[in-house]
Amino acid sequence: MKIEFIGPPLIAADGGIQYEAKLNGHSITCYFSYELLEDLDPYDVLDNAMDHFKKHQLKLLSIAEQKILDGHLHNNHIYVFTNDLTFD
Repeated sequence: MKIEFIGPPLIAADGGIQYEAKLNGHSITCYFSYELLEDLDPYDVLDNAMDHFKKHQLKLLSIAEQKILDGHLHNNHIYVFTNDLTFD
């Protein structure tokens, strides 16, 4: 399985973030909810979803990658929500 995150991040209609990827050469979209971005860093106020995504991009893409590997692809989309976070 070959996963490539190609981006760029884009603001979704509901304020979340969409990020394009390729899975074995086929286009997929990774969606990160606005609520996820709010809950990602409890010590940081979410002023700008794009800036917040970029600050935590590696962690977020890692979560999306794991969901892809676990077979959670639905209609060429991966959805990442707050319940996908693991709090250390």
